[in-house]
Amino acid sequence: TDNSSQAELGDAMKNDDTALLTDEENRTTQWGHGKNTRKIAMMGGIGAVVVVLICAILGYSLTRSSSHPQDDPNAFVNHADPLEHAKYLQRLYPLTDSHNDLPWAYRDLVNNNVSALNIRRNLSGTTQTDIPRLRAGLVGAQIWSVYVSCGMTPWAVQATMEQIDVVYRMVEMYPDTFQLVTTVAQLGQAFNGGKIASLIGMEGGHSINSSLGTLRMFRQLGAAYMTLTHTCSTPWAQSANDNSGTVIGLTAFGRQVVLEMNKIGMMVDLSHVAPQTMRDALDTVKAPVIFSHSNAYTLCPVVRNVPDDVLLRLPKNGGVVMVVFYNAFVCPTAKLPNCTMDDLVAHIDYIVKLIGVDHVGIGSDFDGVSSNSLVQGLFDVSTYPQLTAALIRKGYSDSDVAKVISLNIQRVMLQVEQVAKNWPSDATQDL
Repeated sequence: TDNSSQAELGDAMKNDDTALLTDEENRTTQWGHGKNTRKIAMMGGIGAVVVVLICAILGYSLTRSSSHPQDDPNAFVNHADPLEHAKYLQRLYPLTDSHNDLPWAYRDLVNNNVSALNIRRNLSGTTQTDIPRLRAGLVGAQIWSVYVSCGMTPWAVQATMEQIDVVYRMVEMYPDTFQLVTTVAQLGQAFNGGKIASLIGMEGGHSINSSLGTLRMFRQLGAAYMTLTHTCSTPWAQSANDNSGTVIGLTAFGRQVVLEMNKIGMMVDLSHVAPQTMRDALDTVKAPVIFSHSNAYTLCPVVRNVPDDVLLRLPKNGGVVMVVFYNAFVCPTAKLPNCTMDDLVAHIDYIVKLIGVDHVGIGSDFDGVSSNSLVQGLFDVSTYPQLTAALIRKGYSDSDVAKVISLNIQRVMLQVEQVAKNWPSDATQDL
C-alpha cells in the first residue's frame, strides 16, 4: 500500500461533505474498472468514498465469479429482506472477526492433534466453529486466538508456539478453505480467492515472558496482535482482574513493549487490561489500538468492558472496539441469561453515538465461552448474517455496516502497518 493511497483514505474518512444519493441510485451505481464494471451496494456520501478507496487499496473484487464457493452477489437479491441484503454485503466485504478460540478447542479436546478433529464436518455440540458453519456465516477473515492460560505461565512461550503451530497445521490441512495472511493486502487477496483469511492473535502478555526478543519472533511467526494481559497481570502490565487494590497500569518496561509492538507492526490489544493500563497504553502508542473482544462499560459494568473516558480517546487514536458475544459482558447480571442480539446491538449503537461508526467492529469469542453463555441468536459462526441483518433493521447504512463488519479493523491494520513501515531506523529498543 503506497503512502498516497493511505493519505487518500485518511482524508476521505475525515471528509463528510459528499452529497447523499438515493438508495436506488446508490444500489445501482456502477464503478468502471478497465473493461470490467463493478456494482457496489447502496453507499451514501462519505461511505461510498471510503468503501471505494479501501477496496481499491486492498484489491477487493466487488463481484464473485461463478467459480467462487459463495453465490454471486450480483445475482438477484431481494434487498427488502434484511437477511438477504446482509448476506449480499458479507459477500462484498470480508466479515472480519478479531477473536475466535478454535485453536484452544484443539488443545482442550484432542491435545492439539489437528487431524483428530475433522472440521469439514458440522461439529455442533462439540465446537462453535467448523468449515460448513464458517461458510454459512460468510466469514471472510478470522483472527485465531492462540490463547494459553495464566496457569501455564512457566512454559507459556512454548505453549503459545504450539498454538501457533495448530493454526499453521489447520491452514495446511484445509488449503481450499483457509489462507494464512499477515497483511491487509494478503487478506484481500485471500478473500478474492474464495479463502477465509486466517490471522493470529496472542491473548496475554505472559506469552512473551517479559522478553522483547520473544515478542519480535512471535511477530515473525505471524502474530497480528497481542493482548497485553489476560486474567493475570504480567510484571509490566496490570490486568482488569487484578484484585491487589494497587493501581499500576503499565510500567516503564510495559511502555517499551507497546512501542516495540508499534515498531514491528503488531496491533496493541487492550481487552482484558485494567483501565489504567488502557490509559497508559493510549498515552504511549504511536498507532491505533484495538479491543479485540470487549463491550461498553456503561451498558454492562464489568471490569472487562471499556469505560467512557477511554472510549472518548479512540477517535484521536483511531482505535476500534470489537464487540464480544459473551452474554456476561453484554448484559447486566440481573438480565442474564435472557441476553439478546438486540442487547449486543445496543453496545454497537452506544459506541457509535459516543465516538462514531469508525470505531467499532466484531470480536465474537466463539469457542472461548460455552454455548449457553452466548447472546441469544448468536450461538455459532453460522449466525453472523443475523447480526448484520440486525444492523440493517436498525437503520445502519450499507457503508456503516461495511465499516462495522469489515473495514474498520482493516483500516487499523493498515495504519499499524504504515507506522511500522515509517518507524525511524535508529529508534531501537533495548532487550
